[in-house]
Amino acid sequence: MAPKKKKDADSVKEEAPLKLFYIFYSQERWDNWIKALSEADFSGGADDEEMPEGYMMLSSFNQDICIEVLKIIKLYQNNRFSKEDALQRIIDVELIVMNQTVEGELAEMIESLQFSMLVLFAASKMFLEGGYEEDIKALVKKGKGIDEEKMEEVLDVAAMIGANVINGKSCCGRYIKDSDDPGMFDEWLIEVETMNEAMGTLKNFDEEAGEGS
Repeated sequence: MAPKKKKDADSVKEEAPLKLFYIFYSQERWDNWIKALSEADFSGGADDEEMPEGYMMLSSFNQDICIEVLKIIKLYQNNRFSKEDALQRIIDVELIVMNQTVEGELAEMIESLQFSMLVLFAASKMFLEGGYEEDIKALVKKGKGIDEEKMEEVLDVAAMIGANVINGKSCCGRYIKDSDDPGMFDEWLIEVETMNEAMGTLKNFDEEAGEGS
């Protein structure tokens, strides 16, 4: 019997999305983070120069979600997911993150985190759909000029900036105001900067079918 021919690279690439198994986020993962945060110290000592443990953990919690969402994008870019699959997986993570209610002292912090995350999910979907504006400087100017009562318009502009970051552009450190009370647009720019940092850590990311990390 003649040996079977090896599949060419294009054929393997086309089949990869069907074989890839990866749980990007789960309720258990969220619950574990919330439990750890509930036990963390947010006050710190009077002489501590570093940020209290709780706030550092909250930042890591944000990054963890951000990285998992952007892994989906990277796998789409590497032809492992179709656009439709990537969108659905992003929505799956969004449902876990945005539908949670936390009681007690963490409530306000988690609500603030979820508010910031709006731009992560909006930007990821916008990148996949395409057709967004690409001049970041003009977009920042536009976003800062919109009345905060027009939340959907502000989010739309911030999401365009985020989509550009996903597509390889840098933003947004120089545009972020140093303030203890940032506005809505500035909060979303801070989250886009987190996305920018996460994209840097995923530069060489490419899951093999069947593997997780």
